Amino acid sequence: MKPIAALPLVLAAGPLLASCKNSGPEMDFERMVNQAHFEYYEEAPFFEDRRAMREPPEGTVPHDRLLGPPELMNGVVDGKFVEAIPVPLSRPMLNDGRKRFEVFCAPCHGVGGDGVSVVAHNMELRKPPSLVTAPVLDYPAGRIYQAISQGYGLMPTYGHDLGVEERWSVVAYVRALQLRNEGVAVGTLPEPVRVRMQEELR
Repeated sequence: MKPIAALPLVLAAGPLLASCKNSGPEMDFERMVNQAHFEYYEEAPFFEDRRAMREPPEGTVPHDRLLGPPELMNGVVDGKFVEAIPVPLSRPMLNDGRKRFEVFCAPCHGVGGDGVSVVAHNMELRKPPSLVTAPVLDYPAGRIYQAISQGYGLMPTYGHDLGVEERWSVVAYVRALQLRNEGVAVGTLPEPVRVRMQEELR
């Protein structure tokens, strides 16, 4: 019976709720969009410099900015693209790179990275380049990483979709596709791999 005793309190609050502005059938769902606001580069009279667009407080960084060595975060050191992938390579990393490549890159660049895909076939303005032949074949690792991070030409940025290590794993997988396409000299293989290959070919 206690819930029934509380009913008068609920009913008493009814008129207060009903009197709220923008309630009922005439509610303005665009009121947040239509509220007064400054446009980009507009003047704001209550700031000394009269700029509505404010600089971040000195000494602060965006909460989503990732910090780390430039070769890892940007693929660039002293204004030059890094040649080598700055993270340890492993089979799990390559597998991870393959999964992400097939989701984000293969629709345009093809599963083999050769630029052959349905999307590429239907692109008339500029077709996606092959990643396994020149000139991309000769690009340093940092340049491929930066294209993934920032986008290039018609290709959008994937910096928000892929983390730093995920981007490097895609670069590693692109390198693996390039090696597969070009072939690898037996003499350049690590000894354990070379011995195993020769045994399996016998």
